[in-house]
Amino acid sequence: MASTLALSPRAARPVLADLIPLRRGSRLREAALVLGGAGLTGLAAQVSVPVHGSPVPVTGQTFGVLLVGAALGARRGAASMALYLLAGFVGVPWFAGGSTGSIHLPDLGYIVGFILAGAFVGTLAERGADRSPWRTALTMVGGNLVIYACGVPYLAVSAHLSAASALHYGLTVFLLGDALKILLAAGLLPGAWKLAGRRPVAD
Repeated sequence: MASTLALSPRAARPVLADLIPLRRGSRLREAALVLGGAGLTGLAAQVSVPVHGSPVPVTGQTFGVLLVGAALGARRGAASMALYLLAGFVGVPWFAGGSTGSIHLPDLGYIVGFILAGAFVGTLAERGADRSPWRTALTMVGGNLVIYACGVPYLAVSAHLSAASALHYGLTVFLLGDALKILLAAGLLPGAWKLAGRRPVAD
């Protein structure tokens, strides 16, 4: 994917959060960004639509995860998703449908995958992958694949589904929704860079 994205070899380009006009590197600023990312994901998770036959609903959760990873970068994106997971397990009702965490939650694998996806998307964003619609779309596809790689196997085990059923109810039924979220992100992130006065890199 790196060659397709034609990323800059520089591994520390600014991400959108770095444009916030507050002193960079301060602990309060970093904590606020991580907490804000977790809160945004929790808010997006409340947009939830049940899927017939699947224990996992369609939510805005993954959209929030990928936006947070791109906006915060790898380290803060992963930390934000880890906070989201841990806070949900101690009782914050901000998983899909206002639920909290449990090892029996059928979408737990997806939520664990959020941490890896936040780091993955954040790493690519630090290399300029959120500066143009095409690169942003490819980055979001990669982030979704990371989430599914964690979520589908766990769903199969926790819900006692065959591999084919887990793929259908844990991946296939969400593809259209994911495509719409990716298109939205492909317009939103490069647009945010333009509004910030940063010209996106050419495709």
